[in-house]
Amino acid sequence: MNETLYQLWLEARTRFFNQLQNMSATDLKKKLGNSPNSVGFLIRHIADVELLFAKNVFGVSDVKVSAKTVIDKQDTGEWTDLQSLLDYQKYAFETLASAIKVQIDWEETVTTKEFGTKTKAEALGRIVSHTAYHAGQLAIVLKYGQIA
Repeated sequence: MNETLYQLWLEARTRFFNQLQNMSATDLKKKLGNSPNSVGFLIRHIADVELLFAKNVFGVSDVKVSAKTVIDKQDTGEWTDLQSLLDYQKYAFETLASAIKVQIDWEETVTTKEFGTKTKAEALGRIVSHTAYHAGQLAIVLKYGQIA
């Protein structure tokens, strides 16, 4: 079952990953109209939440995460270093991938303050939809956004 769920997550995450391939540092400052979040913020936020899931849902105790986008709840304009963001999202990808691959009981329940009590399988659905949701935003901002 782990391999199947891993493949599902991996395929869903390609919507995000593929957008990073041709991104430039200039793109990081793009926003759409009066929207509060820049491309750089969205990349950082996706990685922050993936790392929080690896740690708080899937039990990876040695995760290094400072979920500043979750704490601040708004774009502070600091997410402008493309290589740092790409490195951070790669760390999040590798950490969450490893966590998914080693799960034993997908029906085990976990409780977090963010979304209450869910099985690990339901939580996986949550992180898949979270990443896909923000990847969609990212695609629109990259295509139509302007540098703020």
